[in-house]
Amino acid sequence: MRRNLSQLRLVPAALSIATVVCGTSSAAARGSAAQSGSSATAVVIDAGHGGFDRGGIPGQRIPEKEMTLDVAQRLKALLAASGYRVIMTRDSDVFVPLPTRVSIANSYQNAIFVCIHFNSAKRMGASGIETYFYSHESLPLASAVHYYVAGGAPTSNRGVRRRGFYVLRKTKIPAVLVECGFLTNP
Repeated sequence: MRRNLSQLRLVPAALSIATVVCGTSSAAARGSAAQSGSSATAVVIDAGHGGFDRGGIPGQRIPEKEMTLDVAQRLKALLAASGYRVIMTRDSDVFVPLPTRVSIANSYQNAIFVCIHFNSAKRMGASGIETYFYSHESLPLASAVHYYVAGGAPTSNRGVRRRGFYVLRKTKIPAVLVECGFLTNP
């Protein structure tokens, strides 16, 4: 029961994530957080890639690592302004190994882990937002985040999917990885 109540408190965080990714009103996110009446939840934000790991595809004008860091920093500011404790796995252009990212996340209790990425594809026209989870306890978070992110985005909804990505498999707190659209088809 306690875990379920904790998951309900994640909806304001999910709305804040959607606000950053989709550019919807931050006032709505703050209002939702205030209505929940819950104490601040810690959110560990993982900006994908970094340092020598550019992410995406070679030759991309703006590397994925820059896009993920930008979204992560905007999300951090919005969540902090809404009363959440925010922890970043990286806050500059540095490479952080996957086990270190997981270790950072696992050092916090009563927290959620949100990994930010952007998709790429060789197929022209590929588009949409995907949200991944691994553990069944992460499914409510993945569903809430995806509902708000995909619901406010002018792109297709590629759904919520279970995958065994390292950062999702190894974290001990509810964890999601959001593919915020395609760099190859903005």
